[in-house]
Amino acid sequence: MSTDKKDVIALLEDQHQEIRRLFGVVERAKGDEREDAFRDLVRLLSVHETAEEELVHPEVRRQEGGEPIVEARIGEEHRAKELLSTLDDMGPDAEGFDTLLIQLRDDVLAHAEHEERSEFPLLRQAYDSKRLEAMADTVRAAEAVAPTRPHPGTESAAKNMLLGPPAALMDRARDAIRSVLKR
Repeated sequence: MSTDKKDVIALLEDQHQEIRRLFGVVERAKGDEREDAFRDLVRLLSVHETAEEELVHPEVRRQEGGEPIVEARIGEEHRAKELLSTLDDMGPDAEGFDTLLIQLRDDVLAHAEHEERSEFPLLRQAYDSKRLEAMADTVRAAEAVAPTRPHPGTESAAKNMLLGPPAALMDRARDAIRSVLKR
């Protein structure tokens, strides 16, 4: 077992890679495989963005020049949540899904690149490795209880803290029901 502990930046970059991979699977797959990959993508995007909004963005805001960077990322996240919500309602077999999926992919991957180029360097500059590792633990904990569906309009830490728990309960119940029905 490795004693290297992943910091928050490495954790989020790994998730960005997984998001890229899942977009590829959804684009290529058919039938149940496509549905499953899309559900995985929706879940990962939802918990990932919630954790960033609750924990990462507030830390970046505290840094010199961080406020406009975070505001731009929040705008991107809101647009992506709206599009992801539309796609989630449509389902991967719906007409027009592929066109919207490509738009979402392009938006999300541009958003991830913006985070990696603008937010992550501010975090790396501001905090030592122990703090960044602790932040990774906090992000993991937030993701464990985050909503698993997009909820446009909850892009602030305060709104996520207030509205996230009931949304997460509803989302996770819906996930459980969907899982049982697929058997």
